Amino acid sequence: MTNLSVNINKIATLRNARGGAYPSVVEAAINCQRFGADGITIHPRPDERHITRQDVIDLKPIIITEYNIEGYPSKDFIKMVIEVKPEQVTLVPDGPDVITSCAGWDTLKFQDYLKEIITKFNEAGIRTSVFVDPKIDMIEGAKKCGTDRIELYTEDYATNYPDNKQQAIAPYVLAAKKATELGLGVNAGHDLSLDNLAFFAKEIPNLAEVSIGHALISDAIYLGLENAIQMYKRLL
Repeated sequence: MTNLSVNINKIATLRNARGGAYPSVVEAAINCQRFGADGITIHPRPDERHITRQDVIDLKPIIITEYNIEGYPSKDFIKMVIEVKPEQVTLVPDGPDVITSCAGWDTLKFQDYLKEIITKFNEAGIRTSVFVDPKIDMIEGAKKCGTDRIELYTEDYATNYPDNKQQAIAPYVLAAKKATELGLGVNAGHDLSLDNLAFFAKEIPNLAEVSIGHALISDAIYLGLENAIQMYKRLL
């Protein structure tokens, strides 16, 4: 079965909008795991507009599933991740001014850069995943970087799914097959939802993990957090 990692950035966004400590990201993470999440994902950014550095530290001792920290590999980010030692780090190419992830790495252009960073995480015993578009050359480049997994950037799939789901899924199937052929684990994330997740999970071979935040937390407003997590789990 494909694992569900719940991204709790939006809990932190809500907390920060008012100030103070409520809602608590730690309590949210505890409950997400209690309600069936297979992991917790966070994406701290330099401006701390949602997840803060203190959140990264506070979450570590309460995560009993998988801790996945996403982010752009700045010096501060690398140092923090190595200190905290999550089970997985997911490298994204977002600059500090980007609202949300909008593209995968060019793993050919930045191959040496990524290889150096991934080596540091591997030496620290942290599994690495690289955020990529569903392109064969980018998958091959990711392999040469030394990563353990890729995370397929699924915005294009989500955008095109309502009009032609077979056409929307096609490049992702090819990318996942190539990754498997090269010995890479396959994760996926971005704009996956209750509407499009089941088809994606059914069609993508060897899908290890999906990371879902915005849609799931939004659904939880109407459906409740436990119910929303269980609905996503059933689709997997």
